Amino acid sequence: MQTQNKFFDDLSRLATNAMGVAHGARTEAENAVKSLLDRWLADRDLVTREEFDAVRAMAAKAREENIALKARLDALEAKQNGAE
Repeated sequence: MQTQNKFFDDLSRLATNAMGVAHGARTEAENAVKSLLDRWLADRDLVTREEFDAVRAMAAKAREENIALKARLDALEAKQNGAE
């Protein structure tokens, strides 16, 4: 009986060590992929969300001003054509 218990203890210890090694390898692989992805993203010319929202707001304001100026120009042209 004593040999079976030692065998199962050794088998259990081996499985526990294997799981520890597998967990360490997984953590190391995740860190390597994250590092690679961070470097790849840093090399790209990407804008932040704040910069994108600021430019989007500027474009919306410019569009509104453009619409107002077009309406004003149409009114002036109509007035000029009516005077002729």
